[in-house]
Amino acid sequence: MAKVKTQRWDAADYLKSKRDMAAYLTAAFEDGDPALIAAALGDIARAKGMTKIARETGLSRENLYKALSPDGRPEFSTIMKVTKALGITIHAAA
Repeated sequence: MAKVKTQRWDAADYLKSKRDMAAYLTAAFEDGDPALIAAALGDIARAKGMTKIARETGLSRENLYKALSPDGRPEFSTIMKVTKALGITIHAAA
C-alpha cells in the first residue's frame, strides 16, 4: 500500500477578509462549544497577525496563543479585547 502524503491545514490561511472571519466566528458560536469559539478567535488572530493583536490588546503573544487555543479558557474580557482588535463585533439576536 502506498503511503498517503498529507499537508498541514490551517484555517488562518483561508481567512482573508473580514467577511470570512465573521462567518467563521459565527459558525463557531452556532456550534456553541467554548473551546471551538476560542480556537476560532485564535485562528482569526493568527490570520491578522498575532503580534499586531497582542500589541492592540495589551496582552502578550504567548498569553494570547495559550488563551485562544482549543485547550485555552480565555476570560470574557480577553475575548472582548481580541474581537475589538480584530474589528469584529458580537451581536445577540432573539
